[in-house]
Amino acid sequence: MELIKEKSKEVLASLLPIMGLVFVINMTLVPVDLDLVGRFILGGLFLFVGLSVFLIGVEVSMEKIGKYMAEEIVTSKFILKAIGLTFVLGFLITVAEPDLLILGKQIEDASGGDLGSSLIVYVVSFGVGLMISLGIVRTFKGFAFNKLMAIIYGLIFVLTIFVAEEFLAISFDASGATTGALTTPFVLALGNGIARYRGGENSEKDSFGLVGLMSSGPILGIMFLSILSGQSKIEGGGEAFEVIEGVFAPVFSELLSTLPEALTAILPLVLLFLAFNYFKFKLDKEEIYAILVGIIFTVLGLGVFLAGVNAGFMEMGRTLGMGLGENYVKLLPIIGLIMGMIVVLAEPAVHVLGEQIEDVSGGSIPQKAIKITLSIGVGIAIGLSMLRIMIVDLKLWHFLLPGFLLAIILSFYVDPIFVGIAFDAGGVASGPMTATFILAFAQGAAELIDSADVLVDGFGIIAMVAMTPILSIMLLGALFKLERKKADLDEVQSYEPSEIPAYAYQDVAVVAIVDRGRADEVVDIARSEGATGATILHARRSDNPASRIFDLELQAEKEIIYLVTDLGSSHNIVNAIVDELDLSHHSEELIFVLPVEASMSTAL
Repeated sequence: MELIKEKSKEVLASLLPIMGLVFVINMTLVPVDLDLVGRFILGGLFLFVGLSVFLIGVEVSMEKIGKYMAEEIVTSKFILKAIGLTFVLGFLITVAEPDLLILGKQIEDASGGDLGSSLIVYVVSFGVGLMISLGIVRTFKGFAFNKLMAIIYGLIFVLTIFVAEEFLAISFDASGATTGALTTPFVLALGNGIARYRGGENSEKDSFGLVGLMSSGPILGIMFLSILSGQSKIEGGGEAFEVIEGVFAPVFSELLSTLPEALTAILPLVLLFLAFNYFKFKLDKEEIYAILVGIIFTVLGLGVFLAGVNAGFMEMGRTLGMGLGENYVKLLPIIGLIMGMIVVLAEPAVHVLGEQIEDVSGGSIPQKAIKITLSIGVGIAIGLSMLRIMIVDLKLWHFLLPGFLLAIILSFYVDPIFVGIAFDAGGVASGPMTATFILAFAQGAAELIDSADVLVDGFGIIAMVAMTPILSIMLLGALFKLERKKADLDEVQSYEPSEIPAYAYQDVAVVAIVDRGRADEVVDIARSEGATGATILHARRSDNPASRIFDLELQAEKEIIYLVTDLGSSHNIVNAIVDELDLSHHSEELIFVLPVEASMSTAL
């Protein structure tokens, strides 16, 4: 019961702001037919029930399936088996993603059937599976995440030279649509599970980034589809938009087709899990029963959600976009800005992201700052997308190229854990409201503006929304690093040799406790500042809580460097080690100074 209340509140918080904005626009600027208003309200009810039930099912079933499959991947003795299994999982979970199914239908309608929905879904799912497999290889081999993303996005921007504008916008939108309500929690569970089972000093960093990496797969998939098929442009014409009549009949008629679609999409993944359970997992009946109930919830919720979207929500978004594009075109950027700020704050995943970053930053970056940053960023993204529709010479790559380029540059500056979180955050803002209402709104505006093209300008808005969280979190990570470094350096620089009573001690002991593998760097830096030698202790202890040194509890896989120097040199040595090893950003590494009696220093 508590889970039902929690998910219902999350979904209600997502729906009410956007529905309120719709009614304000309807009453002041764009009056619409009463049947459409009725379908929109009924569609909103279907979205509320469907998404609530769907999210409950995902938490009860899909996240558990992701955890067990992660254990199977990590414990596999053959790397090819792990790669193959990861690819299959990535493909199957993406095929069932509701945001992608909606986008595929929108692309098919906008292209007049020239690009089929199934083709888009399968190409995108193939790209996701491939990138998740690459992510597993990266984790196993320990390759730096920021370098991998720099290589991938470098390839993407080279391919943009050979890809038509229609395919460019669709490819980046597909990237945002894949990180939706189903794939994101599943892949997060998969990534966290793999990092947890592998363990090691990089386990925390490796817990993040898999969602961000998988979102690059759809971009490459659609681009290669364009290049390999030799199709430089989409020739099909978009279907004429017609407002249907009735309130209840269209919605319930849609439900009859979306429920079988939902079952077909999720069934392959379920069968794969059941096969592994029969041969490997052998879970008890109670747990299997709970997972199966969760799967039923997932299917029912997905079907109801899609029915509400297809029969009410997207139609209203398109109608309002057309009305504003025809009569109030200059208001589009302002309304887009407001819409973006409202939608991103309503996304449940934004709250989860805020908690994650607050934990990583030790509370230094509050959730309020994160939400404000994302709200402004996504609002600007949608506002700029409206400008792109209005101004014919303004292209999608004018925004994406500098945005991703700056994000890649920042990835080499911020702490690695922020890099993973930032790229994962790209899927946070592009949730159900963006993939449904806002995309339909943009297409409606593009349809009624003479200089705009629905395929070129109507798409690309999800890409803009997906990019801004990456850049925002990178900037927050850079700010966090600067503030921490300044604070810690001020603390270190506050130490002066005169603070140690010179009448009692002529020498001091500089003690550094660092991660395993960094001791030699500490010694080299100390020698460059005048130290003559040092002692290295390897703190590979057992889980004995009594293990302490210098009245500090030892941590596993640490190295302790102990060196004795004169009082005057110690200041330079400490500052050099802190600065060059960036100890100000490593909360589990520290350096301090102890006084040493003259007789003791002579003995040493």
